Formats: sequence, C-alpha cells, structure tokens
Amino acid sequence: MEPPAAKRSRGCPAGPEERDAGAGAARGRGRPEALLDLSAKRVAESWAFEQVEERFSRVPEPVQKRIVFWSFPRSEREICMYSSLGYPPPEGEHDARVPFTRGLHLLQSGAVDRVLQVGFHLSGNIREPGGPGEPERLYHVSISFDRCKITSVSCGCDNRDLFYCAHVVALSLHRIRHARQVELRLPISETLSQMNRDQLQKFVQYLISAHHTEVLPTAQRLADEILLLGSEINLVHGAPDPTAGAGIEDANCWHLDEEQIQEQVKQLLSNGGYYGASQQLRSMFSKVREMLRMRDSNGARMLILMTEQFLQDPRLALWRQQGTGMTDKCRQLWDELGALWVCVVLSPHCKPEERAGWLQLLSRWDKLDVCPLEEGNYSFDGSSLQPTVAPSPGSEEEEAVAATSPRYTVFGRALLAGELHWNDAHLQRILASDSYSSSLTGSVGGDKPTFDPQGRPLWLGEPFPTACARVDTLRAHGYPRQALRLASAIVNTLRLQQRHQLESYKQQKKELLQKGSTCITNTEGWVGHPLDPIGCLCRALLEACRMEEETLTLYSAAPAPSPPDTSPEKRKVAYQHVPVPGSPGESYLVVALEVVLLGLGQQRALPEGLYAQDKVVRNEEQLLALLEEVQLDERLVQVLRKQAGLLLEGGPFSGFGEVLFRESVPMHTCARYLFTALLPHDPDLAYRLALRAMRLPVLETAFPAGEPPPNPLDSIMSNRFPRWFILGHLETRQCELASTMLTAAKGDPKWLHAVLGSIQQNIHSPALLFKLAQDACKTATPVSTPPDTTLLGIALELGLQVMRMTLNVMTWRRREMVRWLVSCATEIGPQALINIMQNWYSLFTPVEAATIVAVTGTTQATLLRLQLDTPRREELWACARTLALQCAMKDPQNCALPALTLCEKNHSAFEAAYQIVLDAAAGGLGHAHLFTVARYMEHRGLPLRAYKLATLALAQLSIAFNQDSHPAVNDVLWACSLSHSLGRHELSAIVPLIIRSIHCAPMLSDILRRWTLSAPGLGPLGARRAAKPLGADRAPLCQLLDAAVTAYITTSHSRLTHISPRHYGDFIEFLGKARETFLLAPDGHLQFAQFLENLKQTYKGKKKLMLLVRERFG
Repeated sequence: MEPPAAKRSRGCPAGPEERDAGAGAARGRGRPEALLDLSAKRVAESWAFEQVEERFSRVPEPVQKRIVFWSFPRSEREICMYSSLGYPPPEGEHDARVPFTRGLHLLQSGAVDRVLQVGFHLSGNIREPGGPGEPERLYHVSISFDRCKITSVSCGCDNRDLFYCAHVVALSLHRIRHARQVELRLPISETLSQMNRDQLQKFVQYLISAHHTEVLPTAQRLADEILLLGSEINLVHGAPDPTAGAGIEDANCWHLDEEQIQEQVKQLLSNGGYYGASQQLRSMFSKVREMLRMRDSNGARMLILMTEQFLQDPRLALWRQQGTGMTDKCRQLWDELGALWVCVVLSPHCKPEERAGWLQLLSRWDKLDVCPLEEGNYSFDGSSLQPTVAPSPGSEEEEAVAATSPRYTVFGRALLAGELHWNDAHLQRILASDSYSSSLTGSVGGDKPTFDPQGRPLWLGEPFPTACARVDTLRAHGYPRQALRLASAIVNTLRLQQRHQLESYKQQKKELLQKGSTCITNTEGWVGHPLDPIGCLCRALLEACRMEEETLTLYSAAPAPSPPDTSPEKRKVAYQHVPVPGSPGESYLVVALEVVLLGLGQQRALPEGLYAQDKVVRNEEQLLALLEEVQLDERLVQVLRKQAGLLLEGGPFSGFGEVLFRESVPMHTCARYLFTALLPHDPDLAYRLALRAMRLPVLETAFPAGEPPPNPLDSIMSNRFPRWFILGHLETRQCELASTMLTAAKGDPKWLHAVLGSIQQNIHSPALLFKLAQDACKTATPVSTPPDTTLLGIALELGLQVMRMTLNVMTWRRREMVRWLVSCATEIGPQALINIMQNWYSLFTPVEAATIVAVTGTTQATLLRLQLDTPRREELWACARTLALQCAMKDPQNCALPALTLCEKNHSAFEAAYQIVLDAAAGGLGHAHLFTVARYMEHRGLPLRAYKLATLALAQLSIAFNQDSHPAVNDVLWACSLSHSLGRHELSAIVPLIIRSIHCAPMLSDILRRWTLSAPGLGPLGARRAAKPLGADRAPLCQLLDAAVTAYITTSHSRLTHISPRHYGDFIEFLGKARETFLLAPDGHLQFAQFLENLKQTYKGKKKLMLLVRERFG
C-alpha cells in the first residue's frame, strides 16, 4: 500500500517556539489526572488539530504534545472490530488465523520495535518468525490517525483483506498498551520551523542522500517549481505535512478499504453455491451490525458497498430472464440485507442529510429491474396495535384484497422506515426512563390510551412488526436499555390485546363452535415475517438476562492466547431472572418466554411462495432453539402453564383454539416443545395441548371423515394443494409430535388410546402412519424389560390401518409393511396372528396373504417365539391352511402353488387345494401355471396327478409352426418325458394332445425321437419296462410321425413363400432335419424324394435355391 497522502497544508512559522521539558511526565499512581491531560483528551477526540491552530494564535509545545499523544485510539475494541471476524470461528479452527489474535501474539512475543510517533503518524517495525527453514521477516508499518480513529494504514506485507493485518494490530496495541514508552515528536513541520537555513539545507541533502533512488526525481522537480516565481507551489501558503493530522473539512472515520470490500463481496457472490461463501457474507453483515453498535459511520458505508455488489450479481439478470427464483441461500442473504437497511435508515441518531442520502440510494436501487421482490404476501401498511378493540375475523373479501396487493422489493420496508421518526413525546418518555407510568402523567383513558390498567406504558399507532423493528434498531445502534424499555411497552400492548381478544371470543364462542370453522384473524403471521418481530423482541429481552456478556472472549486483552491446536469449549448460554422495572414479580426472562409463545401460538395464514413458507418453518425452529437454551425453573413453568391455557382458550386468535381457519399454519413444532416442557409438571395440560395441535386443517377439510384420500401413498398430493409447498414437511412434524406423545404415554392406557384416536383422525399419510407404528412397536419392546402390551396393540392397530389404506395401491413398500405387521402380531401373541389371518380380506391381497402372512406366521422361528402347546399350534396351522385355501380360490394363478405347499402335511387340505387347481383349470387357469403345479406334483411323488395337470395344460397350449423358441417348449418336453415314464397307456393318451397343440415340425420330431430311444414304462409308476423301444411306424407313434412329416411339408411351403437369398443356407439345413424325420417311416426315402420333386417343380423360379437343393439331396 502507498504511504498515506498529506491531508492538509501547514504554515511555516517564522521563528522557533518554546518547549516544556516536563510535558508527558508520568503521573504517580493514585494521583488525579492533570487538568492538561483531561483537556487534551477532550480536544483530541473532538477537534481536528487544524481547528486548534486556527482557534488559538499560539499553542504551547507541551499542549501540542498532549493533544497529539491523546489523539491515538485508546480502546482495543475498535482495533479488534477492524481486525477480526464478525462471528466466532468454527470449533476446531480456534482463532489462530484471526488478525487480531495474531497481532496480539506478535506483541506479546516482543516482535514490535523502533516505534516512533511523529505528530499524527505512527511507524514501527514488526519482526515475524518465519516457517521451518525460513528466515525471519521484517515488516515496516505506518499508521495515520486523527481524533482517536485510524485513518490510513500501510504495511510491507501488502495485505489484501477486509481487515487490518496482524502487523498493524501489533503496532496499534503496542501504542495503546505502552503509550508512554513510545518516542513522541511533534509534527515534522514544527521541527523544521526551528532550523536555520544551513540546518534546513543539510537536512534536505542528507534526506536525499539517504533515499536518492526514490526521491531524487521528485526533489529536483520540487526545486525547479520553487525557483520558478510564478509556479503554483509558490502561490500556496505553507506546505503539506503528512504528520499534522486532518483538516477541519476532512471526514473523520476509521480506515476502510472500499475497493477490497467490493472485490471480496463480488468474489463471494460468484461462489454463492458454497456454504462457506454464504457464511463469510453473513460475517460481513455481522461486522456491519458491530459497527452500527459502536456508532461507527463505516457501518452504513460498508453496507452501501455490499449492496451495490449484490445488485451487480450477474445471476439476478439470469434468474429474471429464465423466470426462475433465486436459491434459498441467496434469498436469505437478500433478506438480511433488507433488514439491515431498515436498521440503518431508522437510526435514532443519524443526521437528516445522512438519512436523505440513504433514502435516495434505496429509491434508485428499488427501481432497478433486477432488484428482488420480497417473498410472501406480507402487508406494508398492516393494522396498528390497538389493544382496546379486538380485531374481528376477517372476511374473504379482505383476504382477496390482501392477496392482490402490490409487490414490494426487499428495500420497500427500508423506504417506509424513512417516514418514521423518534420525536413522539410518548415514545421519548418510554425510552428515557424505566419509571415512566401513568402515575406520573395522568389518566389511562382516551381515544389512544398510552398506559394499561396497571399504569404501565403502551406503544400504539403502528404495526407490530414495525414497532419491533424499532427495538431491533435500538439494539443495533448501541441503545440496549432503550430497546428494553420499548420492548416492555410493546409486550404490555400485546398482553392487553390478548385479554381483549379472549373477551371478544367468549361473546362469539357459541356461534363459532356451531359453525365449526372461522375466517383467519391474522392474515399476516409474525413468525416468518421479513422483519422477524418475535425474534427481535425475544433477543432483546434475553440479552438483558445473560449472566455474563456473551461477546467473543478470544478478542479480549487476555495475557496470552490459547495455542492454535486447542479449541475452546462452546459455552452454554446461562440466563438469570432480571426484574422488569415497574412490574413487580416479573422478569425479562419470563417476558421473553411469553413473547415467543404468543408469536408461535398465533393463528395465521400460511404465506404464499415456497421460500416464504420454508422461512416460516425455519423461523419457528430458530425461536424454539432460543427457548431450549433457557433452563426452565418454577417461575418459567408457571408461565408455560398459563400461556398454554390461554392458547387453548384463544379461539380463532390462537392456533390451538377450538376453531381453525382452513389454511392456518399448524402448531405441531410449537406443541412438541410445550408438550416436552410441560409433561413433568402438568401431564394433563401437556396432552390436551398436544392433542389439540395434532390437527392439520387443510387436510381435514379436504378429506371428510370416513372418506379415504384418493391416493393414500402420496403424502397428500401436491397437485391438490398447489399453494402448500411445505405440506410434506408439515406432515412429518405432525408425525414427530405423535411419536413423542406415544413414547411419553407408554404405560398409560388412557393417554395411549387418546393419542391413537388423534392419529387415526388427523394423519392421512400411510407412510407416516407406518413409521409411527414401527416407532411404537420399538418403544413397546425394549430389550431388557417386558413389552408394553397396550402400546404394542396400538402399533398393530396403526399397522392395520395402513394395510387397509394401501390395499388397492401398488407399492414396493407393501411387502415390507406386511412382514412387519406379522412380526408385530407375533410380539402380541397367537390370537393377534390368528385375527389378521381370519380378517385377511380387508388387509391383504391374496398373494400377500398366501406368500407372506400364512408362511411367515407358521415358520419355525415364529412358532418358537410364540411358545405354543400342541393344540394351540395346530389351531394356528389350521388357520393358515384355511387362509391359503381361500387365497387359492380367489387368485388360483398366484396362490395355488403356495396353498399346496402350505397344506402338504394335511391330507384333506391338500386334496382341497388340488381340487381348486383342477377347477381353476376348467375356468381358464393358464398353461404356465398348470405346468408349474404339475412339476411340483411330480417333485412330491405324485406323477399321475402331475400327468393329469400336464394334459390339462397341453389342452390349452398352441405352438405354431414357427415358434421354435416358445416359452413352453421345456414344459412340453417334460410332460412328454413324464407320460413316457408312466407307460404305454399314458403315452398313447397324450399323443393326440401333442398333435393338436403343437404344429412346430422340429419340436414334433424331437419328441418322436425321444420316445423311440427307450421303452415306455409299464404300470402306473413305470416300475417295469417293455422289452424293446416303440417303433415310429407303429401305434401310437405312427400318428405323431405323420403329424411331424405333415408339419415339415407345411412349414417348407410357408418358408419358401417369402424366402430371401440370405436364408437359403438355413432352409437347406431345415430340409436336412426333415429328411431325418421322413426316414423314420418305412417308405420315408420315397416320400422325401417325392417331396423334393414337388418343391423343384413348384419353386423352379428360385434357380439358385433349387441348385443348392440338388447339390445337397440329389
């Protein structure tokens, strides 16, 4: 970096000034500070040194030295702010890379030397140890400062970062901690004024000699200009002095590298898809808030630079062109940017011209085409807080107007904030004192009451989110006490409003309960709102209750930092009860809990848009995370109980009320927290609240009681609820609440059945019901203790409901569900298993019942698990066999074989299953299934029954002349082999079936050849065989031979009709196989010759083919 340029010129006094050798002497310990130092401090932080020189004709040197001495920053907090992250580093990384920590370590290791302060300029050398095998590095650092602010820095390390480098930090901390050890000189112009001509010439020549390579050209140019009488340099009185401090008109602000900020934001936005980029941008937002809290003007300056880069993000134009929304990460950054601008514009101490400049910028940005719009249908001119008149339920027309209101950009709220002010007299009194009450000012009545009946101040006249934005602004700008006072007034107003809402509901309760539904009372929810009003209030109140300042202790002026390889444990935030002034018995912790529950329990419509809905969910989780940090004591539990009761009685104003608007946001997440917190103290209230919260109104109105959803496997179809983008997430939260209640109610049949009823009424997703059933079963069957039979029964009941819901829906999860149901019934006992077998029609498909339920329910493992005696075991087997037979009758194609397998050990059941197969064959049971059962019968040692089924299968089969690779070829060959093994009688009976069903010549010849290889068996089991094999020319095979010959002749003519030359070779091979079959007949040679001659005459036009025939067969 270039050395800082001179900011102003100083006149050259004509003569030397007096010195005071005693200036700057150390004061004795315990002695009061000198009046000179007290005055110099005040002047040093408020006046530019030029103003001091103009105000007084002659300033003594001791006074000048004290002003210069006290003009350097005195607090390390600002140095830390400009040299550290805006958030704690990730666990494990510690803080070794943070410039402030590195600079502190350099200072403590003695790396700073040759420190010199000349006027308002500080310089020094920093010796930094090199890495392993590297030499020590020396950096020269120079710092300019004015009015207790560093205005420019320069370091030889050429740091390119947002923050000051570690070397600047080390030099600054050295000056703050060892200020009286630093050699101090007045501005260089004061020293020069004490030299005569010879001394000045010697000074200049020595200076040029020492730095002739750098300054010689400049020195010669300046000399030429001074010797030229009419030059510009001679027209100006005095000469620049870089050590003389700033001029009166110069801006007084800390050094901020604007170019580097712009470059870094641009780079981070270009890497927007990475989590680290978003985290670093958030750290920059945190840095802006830190600057605002220190009332540093660079906060707004840095935010302007960041905003300009955000608007230049090329992705904005691309998203606009493609009509797609920006990513969630990017949208969250824009939301934070917009909220920060509200804090900046609403600043309680900014000058009017500053605010006007900001609003002008915002207005220009707001008109840009690429400027993002605010997500959700939140109003910009919502109703003000009016506690004396409870708002009535809104009409559909009002909702339609709200839905069609104009869209605003993310800067819209900041522009509206520009119209707000802080000069309201009542507001000023609220902010000024903790003791402000009606007893000091008068009545609480009037059109616009300013106090509640207890005399505590209220804040009315503007929307609740706007009022909370004031609280956030006060905190952001370093007014924590004022923020607390305003937050208390807003909470007083909310309480009064809640009281009037309850009174209003009591008057309308009968009418609303008869109607059974309500219109929305709050079209604009507070949770998920762009201004995060509940979060603003809660954080302001909790901040006052922290037992110690939750700041980054790693930046404190501790004696030594922790080693880089150690990581500090994350401290758990501890809170204490801090009394609220003017409210006996109350604490800010109690109020914070009450505020969060008010916000989370508010009945409100779900906003429009995926991002806005997702933000509602995220904001709920953030608020509950804040509450979970708070350790509940007796006082807080009482608040929980009171608020839970009010929520249950809140009617249309509460999300836990008895009547709900159809599209109101469900309360599952909040209820889960309240249930867990209240359960140890008031179980009855905890269950009543959680059971009330199980509702999902949009689904209750969509599916009336008793009517199942059309496609229950979906998580409730998104196309039927296109506005509810997060419906799946909400259903999951509903399931988690139900699971929490089931787990907690273990061992309590009363609440278990109440929870079951609520689940069956409110949860419509089979996948989630199945998950609940699995969780309940797992909870009910711990490893080391006896099972909870009631909870097991509930798990089974939920499983049965899932089976009924998904019975007619094809899904890969059904098999898993059926297996689990059988295992759950097994855990309960044999009667449960028998019951599901007896009632299988309403639960399972025949295939599921026969192949999973009946089989799994009778496996050896299941029987061992049940530990049944013989009669009971036989009863279970009989039930399974009955189930299998019923399934076989209903679906013989898929269930006949499983039924036969299951009934093997019971003769009557097996005969019944076999008869079902025979009846099904007459009714159209396919040949493939009949062959399968036939093979099973042969495997069981029942060849005659196998033969019977094979003949039934063949009667249904038809294989054409060209179906050489028909799927049933192997089954036919097996059937032929079976009939041959049984004997001549069975073989004779099957031949006509073969001839009628099979027209494929190669297949017929293959069967014929197999039958002629060996003699057929004699008798029903083929125990004895004939003396010799059957001849092909004798019955019963002669019929098959004639059929094969006929098939070859027919197939040949069919193939020759459309044959192409490339198939001639295949045809010749086909004729070769035909000749082998012809020759099996006594006159086969003659028949084949006649057949060939017929071909030659009929197809003599195919000369090439006939030539091939003659070559092969003559």
